[in-house]
Amino acid sequence: MNRLGGSGVEVSALSFGAAAIANLYTEVGEEQSHEAVEAAWQRGIRYFDTAPHYGLGLSERRLGAALRDHPREEYTLSTKVGRRLEPADGTGDDLANGFAVPATHRRVWDFGADGVRRTLEASLERLGLDRVDVVYLHDPDEHAEAAFREGYPALEKLRAEGVVGAIGAGMNQSAMLTRFVRDTDVDVVLCAGRYTLLDQSALTDLLPAALERGTSVVIGGAFNSGLLANPEPGARYNYTAAPSDLVERALRLKSVADRHGTTLRAVALAFCAAHPAVASVLVGARSAHEVRDCAHQFAAEVPGAVWQDLRAEGLLPADAPVPGEASREEPS
Repeated sequence: MNRLGGSGVEVSALSFGAAAIANLYTEVGEEQSHEAVEAAWQRGIRYFDTAPHYGLGLSERRLGAALRDHPREEYTLSTKVGRRLEPADGTGDDLANGFAVPATHRRVWDFGADGVRRTLEASLERLGLDRVDVVYLHDPDEHAEAAFREGYPALEKLRAEGVVGAIGAGMNQSAMLTRFVRDTDVDVVLCAGRYTLLDQSALTDLLPAALERGTSVVIGGAFNSGLLANPEPGARYNYTAAPSDLVERALRLKSVADRHGTTLRAVALAFCAAHPAVASVLVGARSAHEVRDCAHQFAAEVPGAVWQDLRAEGLLPADAPVPGEASREEPS
């Protein structure tokens, strides 16, 4: 288990992202979602992440139900604020936002202090819990002023009151997360898709800042929405169809992995975990099979020659830490 920044909250090195079990893109049955969470538990995963945005609350309801039979003190759970859910007429679906669920609610951007508390209270009700361990400001890209002026102080107050153990921000970019690290006292940031085998943009700003400040980083999107899990035409990259040049690059990465008897999935996960600022790698899975595969790939040892060849072929920057070269100690 790794501690998040200066907080007392600890997370497993591999963590479970609960967006997929909220009918991301296509429907997932109740039993299948429950089995996915249970498989994560059986494989030693003890950090689970969710958000109201995921399936209009479905992720929180399903995750809370699946974890109900497990001792609360034995796992860490995070959710997010910034999108309040308000009842809607329920006609149509939510596929425009990526989720195959009825449009029972609508999302309202709200990073105000009152909105943060109301959103968290609603999340606790859906989860069936009296507390969560970590709360992130969720995607404040277009709401920076409100997030820094009101949202962050509200989270800081909740932490001071002992309502939550750790606070942070979760985004699909590294620049604003770097600002959170440098200008606030967040414990952790969740960076999705910006530190992978295909995109190392967080290496130049966020990760060095996190090391300097002692802030933990959780890496999401290790497979860049699927392209690094199964590189083929039509695969997703950043939630949309992958462009042909990135498919070709992913296939080159896979070729190196194949050559050394490992898998691209194992290489992708190992790369994310190797940076010393990273406390956990968050994977989204929609079935027990996918969870077990991720756990197996995460535990696999990637031959050192893989990293040498990736650098030699210009597929990996020379300054990107890889297993065997980076300390796995806590950031200081």
